[in-house]
Amino acid sequence: MGASAAGRLIEFENVVAGYSPTLTILNELSLDARAGEITMLIGPNGAGKSTVLKALFGLLTPRAGEIRFGGRRVSGTAPRGMIDRGLAFVPQGRNLFPSLSVLHNLELGGITLPGRKLLRERIAEILDLFPPVRERLGNQASTLSGGEQKQLEIGRALLLKPRVLLIDEPSIGLSPKISQEVFQLLRRLADTGTTVLMVEQNVRSALKYADRALVLEMGRLALDRRASELLDDPNLNRLFLGGMAAH
Repeated sequence: MGASAAGRLIEFENVVAGYSPTLTILNELSLDARAGEITMLIGPNGAGKSTVLKALFGLLTPRAGEIRFGGRRVSGTAPRGMIDRGLAFVPQGRNLFPSLSVLHNLELGGITLPGRKLLRERIAEILDLFPPVRERLGNQASTLSGGEQKQLEIGRALLLKPRVLLIDEPSIGLSPKISQEVFQLLRRLADTGTTVLMVEQNVRSALKYADRALVLEMGRLALDRRASELLDDPNLNRLFLGGMAAH
């Protein structure tokens, strides 16, 4: 695991962003995520972790500063433009069409692919990654367990073979066992070349699979450490998470 500084794929430079002119969440934030790594964003609630993902994916336009992807400025680029550049976003919570079948949900995820043949090939590849999803292909998405739904969400995001997977709270609502399986999957994706930028509250468990941890505090970067170093820090809760539970 690991990449040199030259491998920076995502860069925020003095980014200011928020949800209204009077509500600033990211306060001149500078950070980077490197190609082929899992980078975790951690910190107390309200620190700006999810806002980083939304600003990068184009759901939020920065008021100042610059966001770069692959060395090119992408600040303010719409989500479709970011998808075209190779980003996929799995937001927090359930983001499926519950009344549609598992297969239909997957097909909608690949709607921009050129041709049905390629779509079928990609779906077959995804189903190889997620055997439980394959077994429920004709079922309504709402009938899947929480872990199966999360696998379906990730699988749908991977249909376009993104360079970068942005994922917000992948373990939320999942059992410890299923959470570990999701983290293991993300590790395999990173090991095969997909860069992962992840927000996760289940800090101690997720750090075992990450490369770097970026600790945010009040919209700024408070700490940039190797995940293994941060995991071994006895003051992880008290110093970096504002008392938030780190399971």
